Amino acid sequence: MEMVAGHLREKDGYYHIVLSYTDENGQRRTPSRSTKLPLKGNKKRAEAMLFEARREKEEELRYRIMAKKSGLNVDSDIRFTVFLKDWLKMMRSSVTDVTYSSYEKAIKNKIIPYFDRFHPNLLLREVTAKQIQDYYSYEMDVNRVSTNTVIHRHANIRKALQYAFKTDLIASNPADKVQRPRKSPFQTKPYKAEELEKLFEAVKGTNLELGVILAAFYGLRRSEVIGLKWDAIDFERKTIAIQHTVVQTTVNGKEVLIGKDSTKTKSSHRTLPLVAPFEEFLLNLKEKQNINRKICGTSYCRDYLDYVYVNEMGELMKPNYLTEVFPKFLKNHGLRQIRFHDLRHSCATLLYANGVALKDIQEWLGHSDIATTSNIYTHLDYSSKVASANAIMGVFQNSKATERISPTSESTSQSPEMPVITGEMKDGKF
Repeated sequence: MEMVAGHLREKDGYYHIVLSYTDENGQRRTPSRSTKLPLKGNKKRAEAMLFEARREKEEELRYRIMAKKSGLNVDSDIRFTVFLKDWLKMMRSSVTDVTYSSYEKAIKNKIIPYFDRFHPNLLLREVTAKQIQDYYSYEMDVNRVSTNTVIHRHANIRKALQYAFKTDLIASNPADKVQRPRKSPFQTKPYKAEELEKLFEAVKGTNLELGVILAAFYGLRRSEVIGLKWDAIDFERKTIAIQHTVVQTTVNGKEVLIGKDSTKTKSSHRTLPLVAPFEEFLLNLKEKQNINRKICGTSYCRDYLDYVYVNEMGELMKPNYLTEVFPKFLKNHGLRQIRFHDLRHSCATLLYANGVALKDIQEWLGHSDIATTSNIYTHLDYSSKVASANAIMGVFQNSKATERISPTSESTSQSPEMPVITGEMKDGKF
């Protein structure tokens, strides 16, 4: 897309912004407007306004060009739900498959059905903040949707309406006036050491074993577990490189697996030590896969020979397999119910409880920001805080004040003794 050019013009004692660009229809445009800034002492402020005007116009043009290529209906009388469908069509070519899938699931399966039911003829230009707010309340009160999910839906609606605003289909974005629900605090249900021992014993020899080990011991995310490749394992240097991921998503109504040589963030790309027990496990697994390949012959799937986590027929294990089968496995074996992702939290919790520094936990898990590590895990083990509290209680109970008030002093009766802290600590509080 051609960049938007621009310059400042001095006119009638004020700075004016003049832009120059070609619109989505190939027409040359040179609009101008006053900054309302007097010439004296305002050049830098005027230049900043020019820069912002060029940026906003480039963003608007990008939207308009995308709309034209996608055949988006830009009629101001378009129905809101029809607009959302057209917007989805436009976004298909500008975002990744995974991102598009999340848009599609929310908008097609949740947002559009609601507005088709309760506001079937609502025009795009008639959408109000109250109607959007009512939708959020309906999801939370009737469908029991979490506030975090509603926040994601809000992001989808706001992004679509922001496009409509940028392309002059609506005068303002009503989603900006909506009171977004407060994000729910993150809660984990990590396994303790003894629970993990029982789990490791239970999964031995099953298709879940590799996934459980990688998530609980190495703290890998689901996409990293499925995406582990043989060439990422260096048996000589005893390392495992986390550098490839596989996600399962829906594209045009079909479930597909998407592998990519990138992780969630730059920090997620990390190298971990290959410990002896897991090295032995992997070598045995590789030998089993070689045997399966010989036994199955041409029936063996050869599309995923470079992946570690495959079944007996060589087919790549699917991410959804872990999240769907794992809770059933726990129930069948009488183990406490947690999510598969909570195994990653279990790994971090045990590291933290055993005195591993937050910075080291951050690098082990591949968090991009240590604040993320701190916010999630530092509240999970209170043993050190209880010890600190006990130490303080000892000081309160056993130490004597450096200055004592005379027993005959009038203030003695007005100075109660230091209260003794008693009771057990619960949820970080007495």
